[in-house]
Amino acid sequence: MEKPEKVYIGVDISKVKFDIYFKLGNGEETKVKLDNNSEGFSELLNLLPSDSWVVMEASGPYYYQLASFLYDKGVMVSVINPLVIKRFTQMKLSRTKTDSADAKSIAEYGNLLKINPWEPLKSCYLEIKQWYAYRKQLLKHQHAIQMKLEAFISTGTLNDLLRESIENELFRIDENIKEVDRQLNHLIDQENGQLREQLESVPGIGPKTSLLLIVALRGFENFQNYKQIISYLGLSPRIYESGTSVKGKAKICKMGMSEVRKCLYMAARSAKSYNKTCMELYSRLRAKGKAHRVAMVAVINKLIKQAFAIVKSNSYYVQNHTTRRVAAK
Repeated sequence: MEKPEKVYIGVDISKVKFDIYFKLGNGEETKVKLDNNSEGFSELLNLLPSDSWVVMEASGPYYYQLASFLYDKGVMVSVINPLVIKRFTQMKLSRTKTDSADAKSIAEYGNLLKINPWEPLKSCYLEIKQWYAYRKQLLKHQHAIQMKLEAFISTGTLNDLLRESIENELFRIDENIKEVDRQLNHLIDQENGQLREQLESVPGIGPKTSLLLIVALRGFENFQNYKQIISYLGLSPRIYESGTSVKGKAKICKMGMSEVRKCLYMAARSAKSYNKTCMELYSRLRAKGKAHRVAMVAVINKLIKQAFAIVKSNSYYVQNHTTRRVAAK
């Protein structure tokens, strides 16, 4: 008996609804809009053909419950960066922009290209991500209030009582941020204490960078080489070409995680001064006439390579010798 052909199910998901699309081997197409809740999830499960592989975009927080539901039911799931799907759609020269058309593009992407199965975050990483998201919101709120206070002060007519009230609010936010930091550090040390120490042994990688790398890369568990990490974070240089047009400047792919990239850029600024290998790399590239930003991206990639090496070899970084292995227990 022949094994049934795998059917790729495209899902375009939003806060309230999600559209699905799939095409059977006989050419029969299915397009359905369902509610983004437990009832809709069950309806989708009943619609799935045998040997289905569901493909969806990482649309903010909206995809996670459905992806987890399907994973728990034993359905193969892949979650794709929305910008990857957007570029795929542009390559097809598709001009149709509807939710059902998006679901079809997602299904076609899964059918034509190699995709990796998705797994839910471990509970510790999910909790850390939530705390970190809350921290970002607190910082944003703090910055907005600080700017407002400075604007009031610049008028020279700020009421003393109002100023005291605003400063008290800033103090409360600052205390909240400190508490969040304590929780984050506790969670990281509890689950990945040694990994964090190893990462921070690399000159240039500090507490914030190590935290973001551990969370973004899930403890480096699913990466076979450092180049996969560079691609995942969106640090791969990309040169755009069109027919016989003049080649453009190399640009950094924007599909990765912008906050992690920003943090790594700050880490690279430190590394080019205190990390001997990174320092030499930066100087060599600048001497060759490379732009500062190009050299900095190379330093970031070198940091990632060093971090990956020590994690996979269970080592600590030692200047001039690169790594020192952890003694077996």
